This record gives sequence, structure tokens and C-alpha cells, in this order.
Amino acid sequence: MPDPLGKLAPAQRVLLDTWLPGATVIKDHSWGIVETTVLELVHDGRRLILKAGGATDHHIARELRAHREWLTPWTDRGRAPSLVHGDAEAKLLVTTYLPGELVTAPSPGVFRQAGELLALLHSRPCGADDYERRENAKCLTLLDGPHRVDPATERRLRTLLAGWPAAAEPVVPTHGDWQPRNWLVHEGVVSIIDFGRAALRPAYTDLSRLQAQDFRDDPTLEKAFFEGYGSDPRTAAGWQRGRLREAIGTVCWAFAHGEEAFEAQGHRMIAESLAENFSPDVSTG
Repeated sequence: MPDPLGKLAPAQRVLLDTWLPGATVIKDHSWGIVETTVLELVHDGRRLILKAGGATDHHIARELRAHREWLTPWTDRGRAPSLVHGDAEAKLLVTTYLPGELVTAPSPGVFRQAGELLALLHSRPCGADDYERRENAKCLTLLDGPHRVDPATERRLRTLLAGWPAAAEPVVPTHGDWQPRNWLVHEGVVSIIDFGRAALRPAYTDLSRLQAQDFRDDPTLEKAFFEGYGSDPRTAAGWQRGRLREAIGTVCWAFAHGEEAFEAQGHRMIAESLAENFSPDVSTG
């Protein structure tokens, strides 16, 4: 069997040997879809998680910033892994290991805890920035690339994006991929992993994936989540625009990575968002 550490670049391997000499890999958690390598290690009897980015990776830098600036409300409670070592230039980090299983059978209790945890993260206002302008431009760039959005829908999306406001919006620390696949449950307690998409954004952006999947499928999960969260940021003016941008990102990313089921979800998200929120007589301001 190939050595899992062989996935690391030579400079990453040298740095790991400096940080954790003699560390042993006990499990490879890498997805194989993106270029991030995720390994479970043992070093001096301690279980750890190693993440290593490839040449074009930008997730490790985001994850390191999250650990260094935003995750204290969770790590102080043992609800997120703590940073042990990190090097943004080398695209390498090591965190503590959290026990638990990924959520595969969501329940109201799990969603209530997830809401409570997200409220802790979002409780730290960080000013305002031009998030909307950047995201509008990013979506137009995605539509310039390869995808399977039909021409009529693409024209409609471009028209909407070009007409949307670009004023500064309040931003908070966000996870960026808030959904059950990044929640662990151990002895009934929910914890959070994977901060490779963490960034400052409007709070409502962390709800887009739940809205498209779990909330859509089971309203009891939505109710429990907001009982835990304590309010509903989906009332913000940018929420519906954010849903449509999320749909565009989903369909383009999934096509590029050959994820046909996820791509189909993205097409459904676009169709539903346009039908519900952006008919010709509905304001987009």
C-alpha cells in the first residue's frame, strides 16, 4: 500500500518531520475530489489531524486564519479542534483530533446544537465590506467558464447579477460549508470540523446549504435549528441574492469536478430561486 505521507510535497514532509518526528498515519480521511490531503496521525501517543494543501490550494490559509482569529468560542468548549502547528506558506496544518462520527442521520437535537454553535461564531461582528460586489463578480466569472446552465437561464442570471446592489454589508466570521457533513457527534454532543471555507461574510450565507438541503427536506430540522440559533438572519436584504449566487457556485463547481448529483442539485437550486424570488415583477434591490 502506498505511503499516505507520499501525497505531501517534499517541503511539507520536511516540516512535518520537524513538528512531529516519527508520527504514524493511522487513517487517510482525504476525499479525493479536491487536492487537500487529510490524515489522522499518532505522535507520542496523541491523536492528531494533518491537513496539507496542493499547489493551487487556498483553503489551508483560510483554515489557519479561522483557528487563529475566530474559533475560540468553540475551542474553549471543546467543540472544535485546536491548532497545534500551522504554516500558511507551506500549506500545512496540524490540529487536535476530535472523537465522533459525521452526522448521517440528522435529528432536531443535532440541529438545535448546530444552531447554538453557529450563533456563537456569528456573535462577533467584524465591520462591513464589499462582499456583494466581490460575489457578483465571482459569479459572472464562473458563468464565463464551463458549465451546463442553459443559455436562456444564463442570460437571465447575468442580467440579475449586473443589476444587483454592491453596497458594503455587515460581516461576521462564517464557516462557509455549514452542513451535517462537517458536524461530528460524540456521546450526544455536536462539534464542528473543516474550516477551509471560513471567511468574513454576512451571517445569512452560512444557511444557504441547509436551506437547499436539510431545511427543504424536513421543516422540523429548520425549526430546531433556529430555536438554537435564537434569531433568523435570512431576513437580511441580501439573503435571496445569496441563495442564487450559492446555486451558481454549486452548479459550476460540481460540473468542473464531475459531481453529477451535486450539479443536479445546483440546477434545481437555480430554478427554484428564480421561480420563488426573481420573477420579473419581484424587486431585486
